[in-house]
Amino acid sequence: MLFACGVGISILRPEPELVATRQIDLTVVEEKPDGTCRVQWSDPYAQRVREEPHRCDPTRSDRLKAPNYSGSHGYGWESGFMYTEGPDQGDLEDLDAGVKFENDGDPGGTVLALGILAIAVGLVGGNLRALPRTLGVEARLVRRAAALAEAAGWTARDHARAMEAARGAGRQAEFGAVPDPELVRALWVLREAGPESRRTAQAAQELSDRLAVLLEEAAPAAGLRNRLRSGPAARAAAETAVAELRRLLAEAERDGLQERFAQTSVDLLRGQDPERAALASEADFDRDPEVYRRLFEELTPREPAALPEPRR
Repeated sequence: MLFACGVGISILRPEPELVATRQIDLTVVEEKPDGTCRVQWSDPYAQRVREEPHRCDPTRSDRLKAPNYSGSHGYGWESGFMYTEGPDQGDLEDLDAGVKFENDGDPGGTVLALGILAIAVGLVGGNLRALPRTLGVEARLVRRAAALAEAAGWTARDHARAMEAARGAGRQAEFGAVPDPELVRALWVLREAGPESRRTAQAAQELSDRLAVLLEEAAPAAGLRNRLRSGPAARAAAETAVAELRRLLAEAERDGLQERFAQTSVDLLRGQDPERAALASEADFDRDPEVYRRLFEELTPREPAALPEPRR
């Protein structure tokens, strides 16, 4: 608002009235090192030679100063501006007074400077106030945790799908001397994945559930926009969740969980090609059918026999 008001005042402020002047030669009668001097000039309007104090340029060449200036009978030389119109006609223009009036008499410039100062203070203060909110952004860490959670979820779902396929085939057919090929193929998938796949799938399910909770709490740390929109309580909870995610990721990297999850999913998806899985499972069953029988019994345990009803 100050900036806009300063601009408006500067635009609406009337321009100072300009008075015509003419540059003339001045004879320097007396001069001090700081530029204070007395000069003479010919006033054509008053038809006489006038002498008054003046402000000379102390940095002009020494050749223009007394007594080095030739043809001046020991006086120096300077130039100035004389008014040719108005009530001050014939007087010298006081440049120092004009500059002072211009600087001190412009309220628009003062308001404009205050507006610029307020804008600078607001920008610096606002950025400093927002700095603590932006320091907690851990977008890369959250993305890594989300990728690990996705891999763990896929492994758990692939194992559950393979187990359900084997149990479903077992409910449809008994494991006789010549079992159903669909049942053998489902059991072959679990046999190829190995007993380690069950433990890996269980660890994947537990890790996926834990990461889902932490990722929800760490949402304010997923990006700058989420961080700025969150309140103090959510940011505090996000910092705790990020610390726990960092610990879990370090443990997962140390134990190679990402690679184990990926390999287990690949092993459990071998049954996606029915023709190849049928041939491989049939050949493997012929080599060792007892292994398939034990695996079938583990997946479909027999129900305990019913107790006889007590006599009345």
